[in-house]
Amino acid sequence: MSSKILTLDDFDFNGKTVLVRVDFNSPVDPETKKVLDDTRIRAHSVTIKEIADKGGKVVVLAHQGRPGEPDFIPLKQHAELLSKALGKPVKYVDDIYGEKAQKAIKELKNGEILVLENVRMYPEERKKKSPEEHAKSEFVKTLASLADVFVNDAFAAAHRSHASIVGFTVLLPTVAGRVMERELKALDKVLYEAEKPCIYILGGAKADDSLAITRYVLSNDIADKVLTGGVVGHLFLMARDVDIGPPNVKLIEKMELKPLIPGIKELFEKFPGRIETPVDVAVEVDGKRKEIPVSSLPTEYPIYDIGTQTIEKYTKIIKEAKTIVVSGPVGVYEREAFSKGTKSVLEAVAESDAYTLVGGGHTVAATEEFGLADKMSYVSTAGGALIAYLMGEKLPGVVTLQKSAEKS
Repeated sequence: MSSKILTLDDFDFNGKTVLVRVDFNSPVDPETKKVLDDTRIRAHSVTIKEIADKGGKVVVLAHQGRPGEPDFIPLKQHAELLSKALGKPVKYVDDIYGEKAQKAIKELKNGEILVLENVRMYPEERKKKSPEEHAKSEFVKTLASLADVFVNDAFAAAHRSHASIVGFTVLLPTVAGRVMERELKALDKVLYEAEKPCIYILGGAKADDSLAITRYVLSNDIADKVLTGGVVGHLFLMARDVDIGPPNVKLIEKMELKPLIPGIKELFEKFPGRIETPVDVAVEVDGKRKEIPVSSLPTEYPIYDIGTQTIEKYTKIIKEAKTIVVSGPVGVYEREAFSKGTKSVLEAVAESDAYTLVGGGHTVAATEEFGLADKMSYVSTAGGALIAYLMGEKLPGVVTLQKSAEKS
């Protein structure tokens, strides 16, 4: 890894009380409040099982949603889903660090697992403070006094300097869980050890990070080429002075992305031939897919996908690559008529001999929907943390792991 961190291999958990921060944040039905997908819970169950099997008393810290949002719910369901994933009982207490939580922790026996309540129900959890400031809070001091070690397995939340992510690292020995360890190894492989040619495929609707990622991976010679699609493709076409048509320009304006265009123009000038944009696009006319060459734009219709010529062009580049990172679908894959681009690109990536990393919520969902997840080298569970890491940012949750390793 780029910097040394300690892992589960570096600590004896037998008879120890272990605080494990995971990211159980899952899609929730806004009406029924039912958890719709347990992918993250199953992923973290590997770390939790290993610690329990090694005789640790496991205390799970996790969050779900944000205060005021429909998915901000207690973690009772998550504890039940974890129990199902592990095939063994999991305790749950509707308390974070009060008397009920303290009593439940003290009563734990070796190998038992307890899920505490949603840490974001603690008002100070999300305040941006330093690890040292968070360590002084009653929440962190109370739980740390009952534990022997802190395991951070929540890479997906590692970009946040929250109490449960960084606070315990000041007071307790800190190691990475298996999800954190795998994520960092996979990302370091594409950022620092990438076999060339290396390409990045950037798509999706969240295009606000696309300039920073492209600038970072090209300026640091990490990527040889960046392929664009989705709203990112719209934005980069506009930076090439292509009039993409009123509905598409309106979308870019509504998403407040126009200020990024001057920076993207600079990248085209600085890195000629290394940024690819669609050569044709698909729109909806009378309920059907219609493909239009970019040379024939503008269009009065919304652009929903890349076209066949772009698919062929991108597939050829993908076949020659040795390292591939995919962040974001290249079209509105949820609609069958406009799933062609995303499916074709992901199939080309899956069939490639390259090291392939796929990340971001919609990208992972599309990969799984098309039955391609098992054919990728690594599928990341992270969203914002993944993007931040790809942009070269220092993640608070990772920095504190590195500092803990230095102290040991």
